[in-house]
Amino acid sequence: MTTPTASPLSHTPTRPRLTLLPDPPQLPDMATQLPDIARAHMILADWYSGRADALVSGEGYLCYDASDLRHAPRPDCLVAFATPFPPEEIVAANGYTISEIGKPPDFVLEVASASTGVRDYTVKRELYANYGVAEYWRFDRTGGQYHDTALAGDRLLPSGVYQAIPVTALGNGVIRGYSPALGLELRWVERKLRFWDPVTQEYLPDLSESKAQTAAERAARQAAEAQRDDAVAQRDDAIAQRDAEAAARQAAEERVRQLEARLSWES
Repeated sequence: MTTPTASPLSHTPTRPRLTLLPDPPQLPDMATQLPDIARAHMILADWYSGRADALVSGEGYLCYDASDLRHAPRPDCLVAFATPFPPEEIVAANGYTISEIGKPPDFVLEVASASTGVRDYTVKRELYANYGVAEYWRFDRTGGQYHDTALAGDRLLPSGVYQAIPVTALGNGVIRGYSPALGLELRWVERKLRFWDPVTQEYLPDLSESKAQTAAERAARQAAEAQRDDAVAQRDDAIAQRDAEAAARQAAEERVRQLEARLSWES
């Protein structure tokens, strides 16, 4: 690919442009996967919103080069760090081309469906290992009807093969596994995919929880403002009462002085 000539105004070399890949076709049962895919995208995009070098994407092609699309997978969720291209440029290219970007993704997630379930834990597992994807995770909301298990993860060894990441079941039915690439736990919780921060010991909030938290913070702020206004009103009332009492006392003292002056004059 020929590198465009830099603008004389910028005095900096221009990056080569990523190849624009075609729109991938829609799968027949995409609607059943969409809630879990959208949930993962929203949570991770919000979590990494403060990192300019973090790409959270999905549904585009993942290929080694632009001519390798016939059998190229289309990950439900993909995360990559420290790429030489801004995340928005990669998203605009309709996919992740490893040869042009210069590194494979750090994390890939596939959400199970009837049409793709078996392929996710067989063919795609081998494809992602060949592409050098550092971690490959699979989530099945049914608990294993479409995948071979409810939650599974693999990390790439130096030999280029995947090794299963330990996944354990908690006593409350939660299934968890730790992702070194994300620094988070992935959890299967009541048929939902959740992300757990082991540092704060809390789940990363999803959209509904974020809205609820925002509403709660707004209500708490309004309550605090109302309490402050009540305190100000009480203070103003106390000042007004004090001023009225002082005025009444001064008036009484003035009447006493007038009475004393009249008695002194009459005597």
